[in-house]
Amino acid sequence: MKKYNLYQVDAFTKNRLEGNPAGVITNADGLSDCQMQQLARELNNSETAFICKSTTNEADFRVRFFTPTAEVPICGHATIGAHYANAVEHNLESQTIKQETQVGILPIDIVKDKDDYKIIMTQGNISVAKPLETQYVNQIITALGLSKEDLNVRAPIAIASTGHYKVMICIRDNNTLNDLQPNLELLKAISEHINCNGFYVFTLNAEAQPLIHGRMFAPISGISEDPVTGNANGPLGAYLVKYDLVKTNDSFFEFEIIQGEKINRPGKMIVQVDIVNNEPVKVKIIGNATIAFQSEIYL
Repeated sequence: MKKYNLYQVDAFTKNRLEGNPAGVITNADGLSDCQMQQLARELNNSETAFICKSTTNEADFRVRFFTPTAEVPICGHATIGAHYANAVEHNLESQTIKQETQVGILPIDIVKDKDDYKIIMTQGNISVAKPLETQYVNQIITALGLSKEDLNVRAPIAIASTGHYKVMICIRDNNTLNDLQPNLELLKAISEHINCNGFYVFTLNAEAQPLIHGRMFAPISGISEDPVTGNANGPLGAYLVKYDLVKTNDSFFEFEIIQGEKINRPGKMIVQVDIVNNEPVKVKIIGNATIAFQSEIYL
């Protein structure tokens, strides 16, 4: 048997038991796919990250991500958690690490500040689709228990991605956001038709910080509600620029989000978008983290 280093990291917060929990195995070489899936199921976080040797000389190491039921190509909060745990374990200095994932090799900036770290994740290729067809819009509104009057009329319901697809749904009021009780079975059925695993419902609070309050539902991945989602808020930044919903300085846009308030796991992140010719070309998310607990497991 081999000893594996196991962490539970709360991402996008400095308060234990808030933010988004991720499992992390920092020395995952030797684990089979089946064992990784079993560990993710056992920890029962929305995602667990496994740090392995890279399959290419172009990356420092490979990170794989598993929900309790399936492997996924990329995960924002588990990336933050994995690199935070690895930095703490090895007492790293500030540096850039190249992370191999299923969506490509992504640079991760480790920023050491005294005895702690923040993690900057450059996300993958940007995709912002055309507005969804009316039939799917109506189905999503029904599944979320919304009316058309609840929607922000300037913001079309559309799919965006920086590696993992999410539906962007902008509504007008924070009270409505917090009162949502979605029909998860209907959302699962819609996901299968539109080939998208998550629904990010948010409010756009102009001239305020945080700019965004959000909730994210991904029942087809076994996640009723995700506390704080890097793979929703990163694409959100690209979506906001693409559909000209925010004021930018023509080359750069930065904003703060808060998520997880309704389920008592609040967390915050900064999203940065590089812009060229009014188009989003690069997205970064910046987050803190804290280790909730660490242990060892022999397999």
